Amino acid sequence: MCGIIGITSNKPVSSAIINSLKKLEYRGYDSAGIATLSNGFINEIKSEGRVDNLEKNLINKKIEGNIGIGHVRWATHGIPSTINAHPHSSETVSVVHNGIIENSTKLKEYLISRGHIFKSQTDTEVIVHLITEYLKENDLKKSILKMLGKLQGSFALGIIFKDQPDLIIGARRGSPLAVGYGPNENYLGSDSYALKSMTNKISYLNDGEFCIIKKNQVEFFDEKGKKINKKVLELSSDEKNYDKGDYKHFMAKEIEEQPLTIKNCVKEYIDNINNDINIYNFPWKKEEINSLTLIGCGTAYNSCLTAKYWFDEMTNLDVNVDVASEFRYRKNKFKKDNLYIFVSQSGETADTYAALDLCNKNKMKTASIVNVIESSIARDSNFVLPIHCGPEIGVASTKAFLGQMLVLYILVLKLSFLREELKKDNYIQKIKSLKQLPDLVEKTIMSQNKIQLVANTFAEAKGSMFLGRGLSYPIALEGALKLKELSYTHAEGYPAGEMKHGPLALIENGMPVVVLAPRDSYYSKITSNMQEVIARGAKVLLITNKNKDDVVSENIWETIEVEDTNVDLLPFLLTIPLQKLAYYSALKKGYDIDKPRNLAKSVTVE
Repeated sequence: MCGIIGITSNKPVSSAIINSLKKLEYRGYDSAGIATLSNGFINEIKSEGRVDNLEKNLINKKIEGNIGIGHVRWATHGIPSTINAHPHSSETVSVVHNGIIENSTKLKEYLISRGHIFKSQTDTEVIVHLITEYLKENDLKKSILKMLGKLQGSFALGIIFKDQPDLIIGARRGSPLAVGYGPNENYLGSDSYALKSMTNKISYLNDGEFCIIKKNQVEFFDEKGKKINKKVLELSSDEKNYDKGDYKHFMAKEIEEQPLTIKNCVKEYIDNINNDINIYNFPWKKEEINSLTLIGCGTAYNSCLTAKYWFDEMTNLDVNVDVASEFRYRKNKFKKDNLYIFVSQSGETADTYAALDLCNKNKMKTASIVNVIESSIARDSNFVLPIHCGPEIGVASTKAFLGQMLVLYILVLKLSFLREELKKDNYIQKIKSLKQLPDLVEKTIMSQNKIQLVANTFAEAKGSMFLGRGLSYPIALEGALKLKELSYTHAEGYPAGEMKHGPLALIENGMPVVVLAPRDSYYSKITSNMQEVIARGAKVLLITNKNKDDVVSENIWETIEVEDTNVDLLPFLLTIPLQKLAYYSALKKGYDIDKPRNLAKSVTVE
């Protein structure tokens, strides 16, 4: 969701900016642009659509300059169009912006009264005019401080100036921003991945900070303009993980990678010699935590819902699950003995970060489960549990979802054992089953050939339902979410027992319905719910685990069996056919699977 790149160098930068913008394409966007400085002028080119369109325009209208900024935009204020694309420029300043300026309407009224003329529908353009206005009577640093003080909302900014041929300003509040270091050039980026092709040495801005970047120098300042020092971090080199290889889409690759990523994660947390779980440096004693709140958005929220069932089954902890975007706007009853756990693939999810920030301000215990350990959520949490999945490029999360569930499950096992709520023999047996999970996932992936044919029906249907009970209910929600994200067809996940309380009215002849019915304590109940929808004309795709018992198969359209394991781990296996169902449904329709419309990988606005 919106990506920034800035480069100041001793050589032309436009090609490097374009290459970096291509690295940011996975975030989701609808337009792109670039601005450079040369011969005392701001040169700007913008295009609707993909970065390829921008690159073609650059060939036709080559722009020079050893300093520049680039942007891929995910529309918030104003429709996707060339005029609304970033950068936004005046004669003296050019700006790229991630985030939302909440008081932009009020600021715009003030600026219009001062004679400023607006060209776009965006909130970002007020930043351009504010700086332009303040530069009339202030120096650069004072103008920046004054501008930042006027803005309400979230932002990451990259700014260049006509009269400053070797200088980029970066500023952050809410949205992530990083600085990269190179020989005779330095960089600004919203994403460490965009900077990795140029450097592995970076620093992160914290909320309220800004920086002045020159090709041979970087200075950091706090929100009052006081100079501060920053730690320089060294990123690992894992470029191969960003390549599709022989796969048609990143999502296909990432589905196939799941046995390996689960194996890597298990290896990081399981002590094979002692048959124990290692969670190093956990900062609290068991008696200091009596309740938990799990917080996430979208897929991460579904992983939290799954974990609640595990916590309820294996511990006496009071566990709540919250949507991050709702959490911070309620009157929360913060408790000192509560641990707040924040789940995010990117570690930059704006709603989740805002909820974390609220907890930190109230001095609560905070932990995060993330895929990017250098991210804002990871850095600002008291404790971090990485999911060890490697980069996930496809917008629709697959391996990160299994990784989130896996780390949550590992945490459940450890806490329940430490609290003496899970006996040692049972604990060791569950660890043993956990070590077998990568092989079970691999076998389940290899055996899903039927999904491609079944997916045609879902792709052509006007809507579908996903039903589950117990641990299968959050997986039903995740399956419906995946189908919505990728095939753009209406899909809803429900607890199967709720069908008779309203949703059954939606069932009509030929409607595809996924029923997740593993052989658990809910099995007989959900097969009864399944017959209710079959009786009303639904085409039921039953997904269950392999078992010697006969499946209740009366009038079932299709049945898919995943591998068998203990009940705790079945959500991991049930997820896989749902991922493939969404993938093949979108493939049938010819949609852009890795970049579904209107969505972004890193959701950095509220």
